[in-house]
Amino acid sequence: MNNFLDKIANLRETPLGSFVPVMIALVAIWVYFGINEPIFLSPRNFYYLFMQSAVVGTLAVGVTMVLLLGDIDLSIGAVAGVCAATLAVLTTNMGLYAPYAIIISLLFGAILGCIMGAIIAYVKIPSFVVTLAGLLGFQGLMMKILGINGAINVRDPLIRSISTTTLPTTIGMVLAIIGVVLFGYLIIRNRSIRSKKNLENETNLVSAVKFLFFSILIIGATILLNLYKGVPILILILLALTFLLGWISTSTSYGRSIFAVGGNAESARRVGISIEFIKISAFGIVGFMAAVGGLIGASRYASVSFNAFAGGPLLLEAIGAAVIGGTSLFGGRGSVWNAILGALVIGSLGNGLDLSGARAADKLMFSGAILLIAVTLDAVSRKK
Repeated sequence: MNNFLDKIANLRETPLGSFVPVMIALVAIWVYFGINEPIFLSPRNFYYLFMQSAVVGTLAVGVTMVLLLGDIDLSIGAVAGVCAATLAVLTTNMGLYAPYAIIISLLFGAILGCIMGAIIAYVKIPSFVVTLAGLLGFQGLMMKILGINGAINVRDPLIRSISTTTLPTTIGMVLAIIGVVLFGYLIIRNRSIRSKKNLENETNLVSAVKFLFFSILIIGATILLNLYKGVPILILILLALTFLLGWISTSTSYGRSIFAVGGNAESARRVGISIEFIKISAFGIVGFMAAVGGLIGASRYASVSFNAFAGGPLLLEAIGAAVIGGTSLFGGRGSVWNAILGALVIGSLGNGLDLSGARAADKLMFSGAILLIAVTLDAVSRKK
């Protein structure tokens, strides 16, 4: 048993250690359900699979930024709910112009995140405690915003169009190719920066495998989506934000500071990195991404309710997606792109089980088992 765990730990320490497991899991789920439920691989089902995974993917990308610090945000689902509720009240109840309401809700989410980050950074309270308190407080705030009915319909056509608008097939394919090129550029740029600074770099094989897999995923998904309705605008928004945060976390001094703080906060402080600024800004990013997730959810559901956001499994699925994607709960290791894959793993599993007629209890048990395996692999690798 010890030899097996040692092999697993050694795999996790390799450059592909966090990428290969989630890649294999995703392919295995697609192959299994594709064989047993042929409709699973249909363009229509893939369209709704990506739509269903959008909110979780958005939150997972955001929460990855604080997990890289070795912190956690348990309030992200509740913040998404508060921002979605604020958006619904501003547009439906108050009649505010939708773009203004969207900007206000996004800023509100970022501010809430920065407030929690400041408490964590300056008062030195563990993020688990602060964000747990935030979870409870924001759940109550969401209930107050929603009022006695507990739900508000979203009628604004601009907000509704975020989840209903798709790109023309030609534009979708062109943007997919541009995305592949930009992803390749990001890999090359990151390798160049790390080489100039004499930092450890991934091998050419590792970079090639990552580029090939994501290229096939992006182009293949675009082709399938075009066979049904086309690429949804909300998927484009998610990929654009993921690319931006991926670039920030891997190709900027700020991103390297996040990894440095997550790896060893005291050493980072000694070389002049402001721990307080890094923590506050990282939680601000999470708050902003939570607000984006709330916007996407409000558009998809055409309403905002407590159970859809703060009262549902959204929080656990978002953190689970990040961890399944290889982001360490101990900080210093992870990728926002892998968080997208983790969200697809959770979404694909739930979608496949739904098609198989599985009960909700079975879905929760399978998702919990996958998350436990991912956390176990992370813990074992840290013991090396």
